[in-house]
Amino acid sequence: MVTLKGEHIYLRALEPEDLSFLSSIENDENLWELSHTQAPYSQYILKQYLANSHQDIFEAKQLRLIISNYEDQPLGMIDLFDFDFKNSRAGVGILVQKLENRQKGYGKEALHLLINYCFTHLNLHQLYCNISEDNKASIKLFTNQGFEKVGLKKDWTFQNKTYKNEYLLQLINS
Repeated sequence: MVTLKGEHIYLRALEPEDLSFLSSIENDENLWELSHTQAPYSQYILKQYLANSHQDIFEAKQLRLIISNYEDQPLGMIDLFDFDFKNSRAGVGILVQKLENRQKGYGKEALHLLINYCFTHLNLHQLYCNISEDNKASIKLFTNQGFEKVGLKKDWTFQNKTYKNEYLLQLINS
């Protein structure tokens, strides 16, 4: 059995009841820089996304899981994207929604659970992530889980009338 349960949180599949939570994240302009979002998502589009979220990672090439506490409150999301079966790799993204829930270990626990799942159940060889150079908390989160900075993409993203550098980090399953 796949265990995606930690001490304080667990990872679960998206459910139709997650519509308002998903909408609050996807339509929060303060978070758009992280996801490279350019415009709001309608409830209609998000309902369609949830209806198709049952697709297998091999079919959809992505997997989004809800980070939930044991009171069944959604705290955030963790994603696998650009799943590449041939090259045995995927990108990782994570978000803990509310500021008061950050720096409490939820992201660390969720990332640890996802890494274990990817290497033991999906048999991936490597994971990677892209993090803005000024996002010190995310850099620390990923490097503490064994990810290494392998490159710096200069002037990679344009936000608030300025270009920002972005690190590429990688974790190879040895």
